[in-house]
Amino acid sequence: MGGVGDEAWRVAHWIYFIHPPRADFVATITPDEAAVMAGAHSDYLGSLLESGRLLLAGPTTGGALDDGIAIFEAEDEDDARRVMAADPAVTAGLMTGELRRIRLGFVRGGLG
Repeated sequence: MGGVGDEAWRVAHWIYFIHPPRADFVATITPDEAAVMAGAHSDYLGSLLESGRLLLAGPTTGGALDDGIAIFEAEDEDDARRVMAADPAVTAGLMTGELRRIRLGFVRGGLG
């Protein structure tokens, strides 16, 4: 087949969702929860971006739950699970993580 899609499949890309503890999380966030999200969680994602592992991350909006997503590179599923599990929003028990492999078939500017 050739192209970006084939190359992207050889590199393991993963997406993890972080699910908030309640539907009105953003509206009812406590100071302690905000400190985790704006502090340690944001710093963690920034470090993944700086290291070149993170492709993108951010919150979704407009749904029943405003989940967060992160798309990143990992060697294998165990490595990907470690990345997700190390997110301070997950380690603090604030967010629940959900991991899936993703095939990046169409990427503006390519992956390399």
